[in-house]
Amino acid sequence: MTTLQPVRGTRDFYPEEMRVRNWLFDIWRQTSLRFGFEEYDACVLESEDLYIRKAGDEITEQLYSFEDKGGRRIALRPEMTPSLARLILQRKNTLSFPLKWFTIPQCFRYERMTRGRKREHYQWNLDVVGQPDLTAEVEVISALLTSLEKTGLDASHVELRVNDRQILNGLLSNIGIPEDRHTEAMVVIDKREKLSPEVLDQLLRDVGLDNDQLDKLNAFFSAAEESFAEVGRHLGSHGAATEGLLRLLELLQGVGLRDYITIDCTVVRGLSYYTGTVFELRDRAGKFRSICGGGRYDSLLSAFGGESIPAIGFGFGDVVIQELLAELKLLPELTHDIDFAVLPFSEQQAPVALEVAQRLRGAGFRAGSDFSYRKLGRALQRASEIGARKAVLLLPEELERGELVVRDMAARTEVRVDKEAFLNDPE
Repeated sequence: MTTLQPVRGTRDFYPEEMRVRNWLFDIWRQTSLRFGFEEYDACVLESEDLYIRKAGDEITEQLYSFEDKGGRRIALRPEMTPSLARLILQRKNTLSFPLKWFTIPQCFRYERMTRGRKREHYQWNLDVVGQPDLTAEVEVISALLTSLEKTGLDASHVELRVNDRQILNGLLSNIGIPEDRHTEAMVVIDKREKLSPEVLDQLLRDVGLDNDQLDKLNAFFSAAEESFAEVGRHLGSHGAATEGLLRLLELLQGVGLRDYITIDCTVVRGLSYYTGTVFELRDRAGKFRSICGGGRYDSLLSAFGGESIPAIGFGFGDVVIQELLAELKLLPELTHDIDFAVLPFSEQQAPVALEVAQRLRGAGFRAGSDFSYRKLGRALQRASEIGARKAVLLLPEELERGELVVRDMAARTEVRVDKEAFLNDPE
């Protein structure tokens, strides 16, 4: 028997869900445009090798991939940043940097489902490419937090945990981890909240850390959780790595966003291509995993054969944020609405109803016709259900006189108007 359920981990969007999705996407899109970003897109299918990385990224194991009829290895995109890198490299010599681009793609990952995690989601991606200084960080973080305020969230609900991967690179160098093992170690460290300390330590041993290095690493994280002031003494000669993070905090203070920010040196981000600033948005109640995250990825383009170009951005999925807003009762109650519901009461009136509705649409109004030919009471009830501001009643006697009956649904008042006069000036 054919199943009527969506594929496990995916979603259907009925009109009521689409209204909420469109509301959220509109906030993302309008915020992006307000900050001067341009929209782009790419195909949901990409070459599998675009996502295969040697550092042990989980995303490599989560691909929906297959061989197409031409024998090529293809994948449904699990994230957008590699596609962005590909697009930029194709036209690098004709693009004017810095680029400020955004998109809202659908992504697929075969991962274990938990609260706020599905195998399909939409994701707001916003990136600045070609701008190396910290002003790029401030721009993307400002856009992110501005969008949250449009949903009703503020610093009492969420925090942005910020770190700099150079701090972790400095720590790993200070405890004797060769630079070519840093990325692998950080991919494991990113699992700290998911795994037991024993399992995590064993994975780090597999990467090459000995017991003394593990003790120093764990001591660093314990100190970092207590106070950022304790971080520097664990970095030795690499202590200057903290300076960029402190400067970023100053800049965010200057634009009025400091209340959102928490320094958290345990934030790594699981993707190996991050090189500097990294951040994750969390709810202060701690009921959800990361709501969104991002960071600086200055070397990603070079991994595909191009030269290094400074870049920073974030990915903001639609699943977790909707669950958080529902938890806080901040999701709006959205209804379908139209300007006019045109209501014929017999098949003979159908041509007139079609004409009236089409002329209203031509005048710029939203107009719907109901050809179920219900009785008056049921027809008006249906007009109310679909959110009609006014109903245009095609009553037989009035139509014979060239008149329409226009009912104000909220005021429950009616007027009889000349058909042509009304269609020439519906308001």
